[in-house]
Amino acid sequence: MKLKSLSLILTIFFGLNTLMAQEPITNKKGSKYRFEVIKNLDATPVENQNRTGTCWSFSALSFFESELLRQGKGTVDLSEMYIVRNAYIGKAVNYLRMYGTFTFGPGGAFHDIPWVIKRDGIVPNSVYQGLNYGYKKHNHSEMNAVLTAMVKALAKKPQRGKLTPSWKKAFTEVVDAYLGDLPDDLHDFKFTVDGKEYNPYTYRDHLGLNMDDYVCLTSYNHHPFYKPFVLEVQDNWAMKSCYNLPLDELMEVMESAIMKGYTFAWGADISEKGFSSKNALAILPVDEETLEKDTKGTNAFMEPVEEKWVTQEERQEAFDLQATTDDHGMHATGILKDQNGKKYFIIKNSWGTKYNDCDGYFYASFPYVRYKTMNIMVHKDALSEKMKRRLGIK
Repeated sequence: MKLKSLSLILTIFFGLNTLMAQEPITNKKGSKYRFEVIKNLDATPVENQNRTGTCWSFSALSFFESELLRQGKGTVDLSEMYIVRNAYIGKAVNYLRMYGTFTFGPGGAFHDIPWVIKRDGIVPNSVYQGLNYGYKKHNHSEMNAVLTAMVKALAKKPQRGKLTPSWKKAFTEVVDAYLGDLPDDLHDFKFTVDGKEYNPYTYRDHLGLNMDDYVCLTSYNHHPFYKPFVLEVQDNWAMKSCYNLPLDELMEVMESAIMKGYTFAWGADISEKGFSSKNALAILPVDEETLEKDTKGTNAFMEPVEEKWVTQEERQEAFDLQATTDDHGMHATGILKDQNGKKYFIIKNSWGTKYNDCDGYFYASFPYVRYKTMNIMVHKDALSEKMKRRLGIK
C-alpha cells in the first residue's frame, strides 16, 4: 500500500516499522537513522520460507504478486511450493542429462519461475501449500537429503549402464510425497477460486501475466555489455541468460523502475558484514570497524556513516574472487533516504516478520546494492525505450 498523508495516522501495512505514520521511520528501536520515504509500492504480506533454500521462489512470486497489484488485478497469494515442486523435477532431468556432473539442490534463480509457469502453469497457495509431511512450517531438510541421494544413485545408472523409463515417475512420487500429490497430467488438477473452476494453465491465463514481458539484468565486465549471457552461478541450473549492463546503468534501471511504479526481484550477496537482518540494514561502510558489535565508537547500524562507492572493476574482482556469491533472492518495493540524503532500497525479505523491528523488511543502501547485486528481474516496460532498443527487447 502507498503511504497516505501523515495526518491520517495510519499504520504502515507493508512493514515500515509498524509505526504510526506521524512517527519517524527508522531501522530499529534506539537507532539514530531517520528515513523519509521517496517511493513505496504495493506488496503482499511478508512470508516465511523457514528451513528451505527456496528464497528464489518466495521472492520472485512476491514480485509477481506486486505485478498483479500494479496491474489492478487485486491481491493474489501464489503457491511457492508449486513452483518448487515442478522446478525440482526439471532439476533432476537436467542433472541426469549432465551425467550427474551439474548442480542439484534447493537453490534456484528468478527465471525458474517463468520457466515453470510457461510449462506447468501456476496455482494459488490455498490449493497447494506444500506441507504434505505434517509440519506447519516449511522444512525441506529430509526431502532435500532424500532427493539428492536419489539423483546421485540414478546418475550411476545401476540398470545395465542406462536409466530405466521409471526413474522420473519414481522421483516425482517422492517429491509429491513431501509437497503434495498432483496428477500426472496437470490439466487434471482442478480447483475453485471465487466460484470458478480452474487448472494450473487456465488459472495462469486468468491472471494474465505474460512471462515474456520479464527480463533479468546484471552487470559484469567479463562479458560484453548490452548482450545477454548465462550467469555463471551454481543455482542457474536452467542456464538462462541475463542482459549485461554497465554498473551505472543497472543502478539507473533499478532506481527508475521503482520511481515509475515497478518493483523488481533482487538477487544479492548477503555475506558481507554490513548485511544485518536483525538491524534491518545492508550497508557498506568505509570503516568496517563501525560494524563491530562491541565498538566503542560510532555504530554503523545505529547511525549513518560514510560508505564506499564501488567501481565496475572492484565489483568484477569481488565476483571473480568469489567474495561476491549468489546468496539470496529478495524483492525491492521502494526507495527511501536518510537524514543525510543517502538513498536506500526498501527490501521485502522472506524470513517472516519477527526477526527485526521492520516487520521483515530491511533497507539496502545504494552503495551496498551497487556492490553486491547479482541480478534482478523486472518488467521490460520499466526500461526506457532507448535501453530496450539497445538490448534488442521489443
